Amino acid sequence: MEKTRSKTFILEKDKTWEPAGEGAVRQIIGYDGQVMLVKVKFEQGAVGTAHTHYHTQTTYVASGKFEFTVNGEKQVVSTGDGIYIEPDAEHGCVCLEAGVLIDCFSPMRADFLK
Repeated sequence: MEKTRSKTFILEKDKTWEPAGEGAVRQIIGYDGQVMLVKVKFEQGAVGTAHTHYHTQTTYVASGKFEFTVNGEKQVVSTGDGIYIEPDAEHGCVCLEAGVLIDCFSPMRADFLK
């Protein structure tokens, strides 16, 4: 049986950007059953609609500025900042300045794979 995993090297130029909501696109940049790394590019004003999932998530702000809400707590984060989102926590964001988030999920988000 073949393992569920990405290729070893994932080059941005070879990856298609997938829709990730109004004003946002994503690239899956590595995964196996235990972990998944996803790059999400937001236009200014785009909204990451509030949602929950059973995965642990950590997010790194690679660029831009975002207002995150996690379990009712709001915080503006910008380049270099990070967010920890525990399983089943309601979370979402509004992009204040166009930017890129790097999301890490454990276990992987099977729903992101086609």
